[in-house]
Amino acid sequence: MAARAYWQGQIRLALVSIPVEIYTATKSGATVSFRQIHEPTGKPIKYEKSVAGIGPIDPDEIVKGYEIEKGNYVLLEQDEIDAVKLESKKTLELTQFVDAHEIDVLYYEKPYFVVPADDLAEEAFIVLREALRRTKKVGLGQLALRGREYVVSLKPCGRGMILETLRYADEVHRAQGYFRDIPDQKPDEDLLDLAETLIAKKSAKFDPQEFHDRYVDALKDLIERKKKTKGKIVDTNDDESPRPSGSNVVDLMAALKKSLEKPGETSGKPAPKKRTTKAAANDSAEEKPAARKTKAAAKKPAAKPAAKAPARKRA
Repeated sequence: MAARAYWQGQIRLALVSIPVEIYTATKSGATVSFRQIHEPTGKPIKYEKSVAGIGPIDPDEIVKGYEIEKGNYVLLEQDEIDAVKLESKKTLELTQFVDAHEIDVLYYEKPYFVVPADDLAEEAFIVLREALRRTKKVGLGQLALRGREYVVSLKPCGRGMILETLRYADEVHRAQGYFRDIPDQKPDEDLLDLAETLIAKKSAKFDPQEFHDRYVDALKDLIERKKKTKGKIVDTNDDESPRPSGSNVVDLMAALKKSLEKPGETSGKPAPKKRTTKAAANDSAEEKPAARKTKAAAKKPAAKPAAKAPARKRA
């Protein structure tokens, strides 16, 4: 099992709530990253934040800007950005079910493993998994992760399930713009038969272990050889925190029966009103004034050189 869950919450299907944990299904271990080193001293290169014509600047003077026209930016404070971030409700509401083939592969973004949070969640988890498998459907919903909302799909995978984040429609290019110049014609039958014969000859079951990134393998081999002669090794260890246990599951049979009694509803209670951006901003303003004053007092410099005063006005 992975060391730490990426997300913990519950999957809700009508009145049935299933506590689950989600783990990242992929890793970037195949890549080789490099750091720039100053060869005469062997020390890593560092980067300073600077402004043209001014030089290095204080990090406290930096704000975020969005370019609306060439050279024109709308400036945003971090508190304003934080106020519109979505809080994770710790609930994935399955609002629609579709056939798996209806979702174009272009929309799939990143997969995650889904497992029951505890022993009490296993029965409901298995029922949902097998229901999806038997109906050959994929569950869809929206989930807030790391401040933004994703469309996600849920489908069976072995004893568990796979959750995949999906791209929104405006994040995918239309294929017609790239394929329209390709002639729409039928191929020669003899050539088609030959191609089918070659495909059949090379057909086999998919085994990901058969494929390797030869460039990465060559880089790793080079690094191993260089390590035996000269070079420095930096060792870092990631801290791991214990994961909290899941909550109990509602009576599965009773919840399913109650859901079927009210086919037009997805919950026994009315949905809570959505918080508006303005309300979130007001809450943020009420909760954080003292913290901002303390932070500002702690970071206020004792004195700044005269040369930096005009830089602050230009910012």
